[in-house]
Amino acid sequence: MLNKPAVALFATVLVVSAACGGSTATTPPPTQAVTPPPTQAVTPPPTQAVTPPASSTAGCSVGVSWNNFQQPRWAAHDKPAIQQTVTAGGGTYTDADANLSSEQQATDIQTMVNKGVNVLIVLAQDTTAALPAIKAAEQAGVKVIAYDRLIEDPSVLYITFDNVAVGKAQATALLTKVPKGNYVIIKGDQGDPNASTFLPSGYKEAGLLDKVAAGDITILNATGTTYPADYGTFTNAWATETAQSNMEAIIDSATSSGKTIDAILDENDSTALGVVGAETAKSMSYAPLSGQDGDTANLNNVALGKQYVDIWKNANELGKAAGAAALALCAGGSMASLTLQSGLIDPTVAPTAGLTAQPFTTPANNTVSSFILQPTPVTADNLQLLIDQKWIAKADLCKDVVAATAPAACK
Repeated sequence: MLNKPAVALFATVLVVSAACGGSTATTPPPTQAVTPPPTQAVTPPPTQAVTPPASSTAGCSVGVSWNNFQQPRWAAHDKPAIQQTVTAGGGTYTDADANLSSEQQATDIQTMVNKGVNVLIVLAQDTTAALPAIKAAEQAGVKVIAYDRLIEDPSVLYITFDNVAVGKAQATALLTKVPKGNYVIIKGDQGDPNASTFLPSGYKEAGLLDKVAAGDITILNATGTTYPADYGTFTNAWATETAQSNMEAIIDSATSSGKTIDAILDENDSTALGVVGAETAKSMSYAPLSGQDGDTANLNNVALGKQYVDIWKNANELGKAAGAAALALCAGGSMASLTLQSGLIDPTVAPTAGLTAQPFTTPANNTVSSFILQPTPVTADNLQLLIDQKWIAKADLCKDVVAATAPAACK
């Protein structure tokens, strides 16, 4: 069910409360086993003796390690929200872009630790490879926030959207639109737990695997094998070009065997652009397609009829939560007892239970404190929501849309 239009953004204040209660989050349901290739752990440079600045909100130093700042969302929404929240609270902000390199990310983290940051916000390139650098930072007295991607470390604070709910919303939308037929699943980077675990768990919750077992849906890939021999195609670094190449190979395989592609369950917007590029290159009609993030080009594709559903994650809210949590940790707050002040986060993405840090059980059976925000499915029917929330300008949303087929938001 679609969420109601989001409420206007509010003040960015976060306070520390007494230790919170709340029920333990349930581990996402098991997905089909996918064994990622062995990950080479990256050893960070030797830790220099560093005394972090005194804990306080004023003068709090927050460092952000981006895995790949070239993704449109980070610069457009996440960074401004984090930076504005930190500076408004009297803190200082610094960041670094690892540009898809686990080795560079380890160096970036150590550099910020050596400069005396109080809190690190880490969007990990590879969540396993990042662990040695994370541990070194923690040993130096730095608090760590795992941003948008889980890091299997009980000492981190995990801030993200409900990625199982994202996968469930994607699959539910497509299963409603195409209840029977041939599906393609385009996954993201195999080193990202969202791609390998949480999103597929959402597909299972939506009933996709039941449909496969019943024979209603067949999952196609480039080699001609189908589920359970292969459960989707991973996309290194979530790269658009790689997704396009993979999709073109799947289209060729389907064409040669006389099969149609009826729906494409794609995990995010950058890879969804690659899918549309492949369909265009192969002169294939646009099959119902999913994505997530609410990137401008993809929302335009929804308006154009090239993408059926986009799962909007209001990254402005996620960034505010991370920045405010960093300030609270600087002030000495415990990760297990952080509470977001009422009015900080839009209530449509953070219901009452989401305003207090909750225990989250990870796939590796660690327990981390977390803030889990809720996503919003968007189709052509409710694109006006994104305009009303000032997420996208009408001119950008409706670029090249033909009046005769325009959705209501473009009329």
